[in-house]
Amino acid sequence: MTLESLLKDNTDYNLWANAQTVNWLKTNPLELMEREIPSSFPTLRDTLLHIWGAEQIWLERLRLIPPTTFLSQPFNGTVEDIFEGVLRQSEEFAGYVQDLPDAKFQEICTFKLLNGTEDSRPRSKMIYHCMNHSTYHRGQIVTMARNLGLSDPPSTDYIKYVRLK
Repeated sequence: MTLESLLKDNTDYNLWANAQTVNWLKTNPLELMEREIPSSFPTLRDTLLHIWGAEQIWLERLRLIPPTTFLSQPFNGTVEDIFEGVLRQSEEFAGYVQDLPDAKFQEICTFKLLNGTEDSRPRSKMIYHCMNHSTYHRGQIVTMARNLGLSDPPSTDYIKYVRLK
């Protein structure tokens, strides 16, 4: 397996895992999405919004588009909008990576961090970081949801994705 094929697989896995998480959350009372619980972000809603925003901003950086703002700052939509947005963004990210020529994976991208600092990274490391970041926050969602009394989260382990594939 090449680095390129691994990253393509990982973005497909991310889309699948985000879909499993969103579809599960949709089956539970929506008011739980707004209930505060200690974590990196105060609610399930905010954690999902962060995943969406991070995937969006990293995709802009990969495309060499200067980001204007982080999604969570101006967002006023509904929880349903977030569910749709997370899935749409993950699908767009996966599509971008699937269509990326192999030679572009090692290309260095120069971009600005949210604080204005300039940074440069190989596209492959940016993709890997973003997918790992989403996995980290999906784990937080499961822990937060369990603390809210939800005991039936879906398994989003990579090996389950491989077995289903």
